[in-house]
Amino acid sequence: MHTKICTVDLKSGILCPKCEEKVRRGEVTPLDLEVAKVLLSLESKYSALQNAYFYRAVEAGDTLVILMGNRDVPKILSYGGKLLKEISERTGKRRIRIVAYNADKRRLLEELFAPASILTINTLWLPDGSTETKVVLSGREARRIPISISTVKDLAKSLMNINLRVEFEGTPAYKTVRG
Repeated sequence: MHTKICTVDLKSGILCPKCEEKVRRGEVTPLDLEVAKVLLSLESKYSALQNAYFYRAVEAGDTLVILMGNRDVPKILSYGGKLLKEISERTGKRRIRIVAYNADKRRLLEELFAPASILTINTLWLPDGSTETKVVLSGREARRIPISISTVKDLAKSLMNINLRVEFEGTPAYKTVRG
């Protein structure tokens, strides 16, 4: 597995001067170190991790988002959840999301809201000069979102510095329509 931290440092638990400097500068967080160690320990059991590139990890609530190389995401997800379950057990996080590192805004949001599908994504320019990204989901799919909206907002803010506004269109999931 490839990371910003030396493999020897991850295995030994002692950082070399270069890696210490990366941690000091904030380029690598303690969470990144923890997740990289977990992934490295699973490398022998899951061959897809051997050539995978781990960029960083972000957590919000009980959700952990792991940013991997664009080509590595399908390989990791091909294990059908076994790998994600082991990562969950070792990190203590209930939900694990594997996301492509260089994903554009739409792809990142689709992966965070999955399995619900996004109807539209719009950029709103506010009077104070800031912007918000408005995501519109179908009201019927409100129950399909596995993580809370506030957690998705926190993750979007920390991953891509996006301020989210989430709206539901159509009939809400908890109401019935009488024809």
